[in-house]
Amino acid sequence: MSSYRQILYHSVISTKDKKLTIPDDHCEALYKYIWGVIKNNDCTLYQINGIGNHIHLLNDLNPTTSLSNFIKSVKVASSMWMKEQKNFPLWESWGKGYGSFTCSFREKDQIISYIKNQKSHHQKESFVDEYKRLLKENGIEFDERYLLG
Repeated sequence: MSSYRQILYHSVISTKDKKLTIPDDHCEALYKYIWGVIKNNDCTLYQINGIGNHIHLLNDLNPTTSLSNFIKSVKVASSMWMKEQKNFPLWESWGKGYGSFTCSFREKDQIISYIKNQKSHHQKESFVDEYKRLLKENGIEFDERYLLG
């Protein structure tokens, strides 16, 4: 008998201290680079987008990859790449931690749309408010002192 599974993750990764260190003009290059990192980890990326201080990913993991190792590989590889690029002069690093939420396949298109519309979404809601809302919607208790350091 074969093994089957389908687990989608909506992940949020913040820059260090939530600083605006990802320039709009060069975010597409970053997203393409991250897509390559994800592909090299035998995982599937459905959507990536963000604004200057965070990114959202909707992805499926290879069954042999843990979520924490996946996020670590994305953070390490993309941070090293941005430090080598002249187009990210303010880049320091990703913040500690991340938020990841499992999603049903039925929610996939809705979450893709949500991620695609980050720039317009953040004209109405700050990143911190968005992150708190996502944590609450997913039943995650949190201490505000430790939100995305």
